[in-house]
Amino acid sequence: MKILALGAHPDDIEIFMFGTLATCAVLGAELTFAIATDGAKGGKGDPAALAKARREEATEAAGLLGVTPRFLDFPDGALVADAALIGALKALIGEVKPDLAITHAPNDYHGDHRALSDGVRIAASFAVPVLHADTLGGTGFSPTHYVDIAAHWDIKAQAIRAHRSQDPERFVEGTRTQNAFRAGQCNGAPGALAEAFRFESVFPFADIRELLPPAPPIRPVTVSTKTVS
Repeated sequence: MKILALGAHPDDIEIFMFGTLATCAVLGAELTFAIATDGAKGGKGDPAALAKARREEATEAAGLLGVTPRFLDFPDGALVADAALIGALKALIGEVKPDLAITHAPNDYHGDHRALSDGVRIAASFAVPVLHADTLGGTGFSPTHYVDIAAHWDIKAQAIRAHRSQDPERFVEGTRTQNAFRAGQCNGAPGALAEAFRFESVFPFADIRELLPPAPPIRPVTVSTKTVS
């Protein structure tokens, strides 16, 4: 199976979907990472130097799964779902021929995320089903699918920490909290971690369950064992 992961900025794949991609890699999936913008506005200082540093960080993080990322190099902070972006995405999809594309939710917090989501939806057309990753903090997001990532949390954290220019510990902490919450929605056991996704059925793709790794196992729901007299 081939999976195309698309992030707007150099650290987005790591934050929103890296645990799932690590799980898929173990199951034998062929991964392609694509990063839409150059990341030049993700900090202070010289934009060219920051873009170069972030490219190197993204390459290091993707390398943890044996992947060499693709860089589309659109300007950071100015991404729009125009003909240029859609054309680039169509060409990428046509080259990779993925079985599944994963990208940002259409209502995520950053304009670049929303633009990429729109562009992927249009470019995918009849070629590939599109799965949307959780939003930052889970705001406004209603998952339809969950993936158990507990076994791959350490490599996800390592991938986030590769983005040294972004003060990564804030994302490690926030992401772990969010992944623990999503596992709790599945009644996961203590210590369980899950990434959440949403799939909207679009013809001809109605069901993608067979394309995803399993969710956290469901535990029996029990009543209290205490006796009240």
